[in-house]
Amino acid sequence: MIDWVFDFISDNAGIIIGCIKAVVVAIVLLQCVPFLVWLERRLMGRFQVRLGPNRVGPFGLIQPIADSIKLLFKESIITNSADKFLFHLAPAIVVFTAIVSFSAIPFGEPVTIFGQTFGLWVANLDIGLLFVFAVSSMGIYGMVLGGLASNNKYSLMGGLRSAAQMISYELTLGLSALGVIVMTGSLNLSDMVKAQETIPNIIIQPLGFLLFFIAGVAETNRAPFDLPEAEQELVAGFHTEYSGMKFAMFFMGEYINMITMSALVTLLFLGGWNSYGLPLFPILAFAGKVFFLLCVFIWLRSTFPRIRYDRLMTFGWKVLLPLSLLNLLFYGFIKAL
Repeated sequence: MIDWVFDFISDNAGIIIGCIKAVVVAIVLLQCVPFLVWLERRLMGRFQVRLGPNRVGPFGLIQPIADSIKLLFKESIITNSADKFLFHLAPAIVVFTAIVSFSAIPFGEPVTIFGQTFGLWVANLDIGLLFVFAVSSMGIYGMVLGGLASNNKYSLMGGLRSAAQMISYELTLGLSALGVIVMTGSLNLSDMVKAQETIPNIIIQPLGFLLFFIAGVAETNRAPFDLPEAEQELVAGFHTEYSGMKFAMFFMGEYINMITMSALVTLLFLGGWNSYGLPLFPILAFAGKVFFLLCVFIWLRSTFPRIRYDRLMTFGWKVLLPLSLLNLLFYGFIKAL
């Protein structure tokens, strides 16, 4: 029996290691969500010259635990007219797609332990960037289904807004990333990092970086692009009828998408884990850049007001999309030369 177990492990070592890495990454992402909530509340307090959470534990560090306990035991109410199956399925789709999309993100160079080399990623895909785009964009189904299943006009409107916003800004996101793909010649995210060992792409393609980051903020439904929620117009949008842990799952997906988008910006434009002469371990360099971009997400929410919906669409189709096409044509011309 023991010999059979050892034979099974040796024959399927790659699959077992991949499963272990997937579980570890999922757990770390879920544990990052309470920290990000605490960080956002603390930073917004500083930005807006007011106190953040500071009562529950030192510096309010236990506040996320208190919030989690509150949401865990809060009653989950479902209206009689709601579609029960889709109502339960929608938040699960949002969280699942957010976690799976991070599986193709490399966050460091391979490390050697006891003579064995381990890649710091769940899956090193040749089409890694395409995989992240494909899976993360499927999360919109959760928002649309949540709004539809609630049988609430405000929720339905929020779900439709999220779909229209995703279509509009996904084009800019993809086209601005194509500039990096053209210069790198690969869809593999590790290859993109290796191509930036000397100089990061933000220096070579500053417009592409700006377009990608703006579209990324819109893709994650963060302020000032949080029109699918828009409390003043839609009460809370697609999650109006949700409460308890189902309500929390929508925000878990949002914060994990923030981490994924910050990681993508880091890999495509900031050199990934390259530290450019600084005495940092690769994984610390990568984590530091991601942390900085998350702080920028929070800063944008604290600073800029929500824009009007028609201006959101105009900005996406008439400003960002033409600029991203010009950016792609320019670097395509440079590559051809």
